[in-house]
Amino acid sequence: MESDDDYTKDGTVDIYKKPANKKKTGTWKACPFILGDEGCERLAYYGMSTNLVNYIKKRLNLGIAASSTTVTNWQGTCYLTPLLGAFLADAYLGRYWTIAGFSLLYIIGMALLTISASVSGLKPVCNDVTCHSTSSQRTAFFVSIYLIAFGTGGIKPCVSSFGADQFDDNDEKEKKKKSSFFNWFYLSINVGALIAASALVYIQENVGWSWGFGVPAVAMAIALAFFFSGTRLYRLQPPAGSPLTRILQVFVASIRKCHVKPPHDETRLYETTDKESSIIGSRKLEHSNEFRFFDKAAVETGSDKVHGSVCPWSLCTVTQVEEVKSIIRLLPVWATGIVFSCVYSQMSTMFVQQGGYMDKHIGPNFTIPEACLSIFDTLSVIFWAPFYDLVIIPWARKYTGNERGFTQLQRMGIGLVISVFAMAAAAVLEIVRLDYVRRNNYYDLKSIPMSIFWQVPQYFLIGCAEVFTFIGQLEFFYDQAPDAMRSLCSALSLTTTSLGNYLSTLIVTIVNNVTTRHGKVGWIPDENLNRGHLDYFYWLLAILSIINFFVYLWISKWYTYKKVTVKA
Repeated sequence: MESDDDYTKDGTVDIYKKPANKKKTGTWKACPFILGDEGCERLAYYGMSTNLVNYIKKRLNLGIAASSTTVTNWQGTCYLTPLLGAFLADAYLGRYWTIAGFSLLYIIGMALLTISASVSGLKPVCNDVTCHSTSSQRTAFFVSIYLIAFGTGGIKPCVSSFGADQFDDNDEKEKKKKSSFFNWFYLSINVGALIAASALVYIQENVGWSWGFGVPAVAMAIALAFFFSGTRLYRLQPPAGSPLTRILQVFVASIRKCHVKPPHDETRLYETTDKESSIIGSRKLEHSNEFRFFDKAAVETGSDKVHGSVCPWSLCTVTQVEEVKSIIRLLPVWATGIVFSCVYSQMSTMFVQQGGYMDKHIGPNFTIPEACLSIFDTLSVIFWAPFYDLVIIPWARKYTGNERGFTQLQRMGIGLVISVFAMAAAAVLEIVRLDYVRRNNYYDLKSIPMSIFWQVPQYFLIGCAEVFTFIGQLEFFYDQAPDAMRSLCSALSLTTTSLGNYLSTLIVTIVNNVTTRHGKVGWIPDENLNRGHLDYFYWLLAILSIINFFVYLWISKWYTYKKVTVKA
């Protein structure tokens, strides 16, 4: 005999649109399929993107700065398109069907990329010295990677939220497990990235780009198969209609009532009398005292009803108003993630370019591709993610009294500090490398006799910073997002990566324009980094990161966590 306690209280349903049964759906029963999907999808993504800068530079024959900015622009788009996918998921399709549909688009893009690197006429023609690409070949390449960018737009914001949906926030036992999910979710990302940064980069450099792009395409197909395999075990959060419409309604209602004074007694503000929120799949939110202007939207006046019904463009519930306040509170925290993402983006651009001028030999006969060094970032994450979950949290809990060890904001702040040391390590290495070049007059050597493994510390520090900042960000934006806007807020957090890549492009462009004046070589020369000053560029990013951290500290002290009205 089933009782109400056998069903979730967060509004989730099963694939048949019936209330989700706790015993038959969700929790760690469903998560292996989601983690498997994410691991394979990330293998596909990093398998084609980790070494992409070298493909563009060597096969499409673009310069160092141009190939780097091409990659950062594309990566920026990959983290901007999630806004579209998230909107469709929250408003109309739900996370399950959004992931399924956009995965198919992703597979089409991967297939086209493989064809553009394999089929005569579409792939660039190369000789012993260089490669030559036609405009049609470049067009096929760019169409394929931007199809992938749109495909990933429906997956990135939804998979982490979909996984977290498998745990009921109204069940204390399940809620405690949710924090661990984000750590293991990020671990699955890096297991995929580990294979990509090692085996796939090696295949691309030594076997061929057709196999190097073909294997990720197959991995993406396997990811979709993994995802569909767990269908009967999933809990689905129903779409709640356009979140943008609800936000706009609050703004319009507040402006229309700009001369109305909100009551001091918050109980006089408009809210439905039902236990359920009027927003599908969303719990009621408690009133907060910030941004009181928007409370005007919840003040009842005589003109708010049309033919006996409430007009949503003149009267909004407290929960709807608090949705808007929650988004506004998130924005300053979101903005501080942009500089961190700019630092992170160097791993697939400037770190690779720097490594290209170092000794890549392991023994007398084997050379490691410079892009493979990102494996140490991945190994760092694979080490730190479970270490954080199993060691740091229990240790920190003793001193902080917080169930999570550190608050989400504290966790992200620690990562910001570590990112400063990562840039400092990269700068110091470049100072030593350039000094070695000067002392031995190695300016024209493509590979100086200095081991590429001196880059390991900077990759390892970036990985450590990721575990604190990126995982903390995933959890923070999911936890603080209104229930019916979780995909949108996950996408919002991902746009920091997008804007970080665009910021990197902007900084590189400005640095090139400023430092190449009057015929100077500049900090980042296209032809030969041995004659540049990449260390100055790294120090610039370190200084920006320090300033960003102090801004973040001020914002963190100001931030107020959301409060949910729990159903009885």
